[in-house]
Amino acid sequence: MFEALRRDVRTVLERDPAARSALEVLLCYPGVHALAFHRLAHRVWNRGWTTLARFISHVARFLTGIEIHPAARLGPGLFIDHGLGVVIGETAEVGENVTILQGVTLGGTSLKREKRHPTLGDNVVVGAGAKIIGAFKIGDGSRIGAGSVVVREVPPNSVVVGVPGRVTYRDGQKVGGIDLNQVDLPDPVAKAIDQLMDRIRALEAEVESLRRAVAVSDVDGPE
Repeated sequence: MFEALRRDVRTVLERDPAARSALEVLLCYPGVHALAFHRLAHRVWNRGWTTLARFISHVARFLTGIEIHPAARLGPGLFIDHGLGVVIGETAEVGENVTILQGVTLGGTSLKREKRHPTLGDNVVVGAGAKIIGAFKIGDGSRIGAGSVVVREVPPNSVVVGVPGRVTYRDGQKVGGIDLNQVDLPDPVAKAIDQLMDRIRALEAEVESLRRAVAVSDVDGPE
């Protein structure tokens, strides 16, 4: 448990330039506190003491603003930045070295007791306010843009933006490691509008050319 806590601290120091010291991280980062509570609640849940596990999770939510169901499976290297409003459901699974920002929901869509929450692969970054709803996987190395609503599976090394979330690729090239950039995200809607505007300009040029040709033919026609 102490080794896991040390890794949590190292993770924050590596990914958050605002972190100044290990002591600051231990005392002032609710994401680290929420993960520590979750490990305890998860162990209690696995022993069959489900009500006690839920109570521990409830106390953690009260203290940190982060709600993680005790049955959720969280991989090592998870960084919950700021964390307020983060909700991780019962059957959610999170891979290694994942980054989740404030306001993120890993939610479910089924009323049955089955796999109903998403699975996040390794090195995934989920932007602030994003909602990932359903029992599907977000592929390794993908980035979910802030405010996106994702309702279907995402291939590895993809970028998702918009509502509903649309999958794009960064020049079709694989993204290595952890990329926290939430600014330089491609916008497929804006790209489509730009293409339409280019087409409209081309059509206007053709119409103008035809208009001039007709005008010239009328002038040079038989008297």
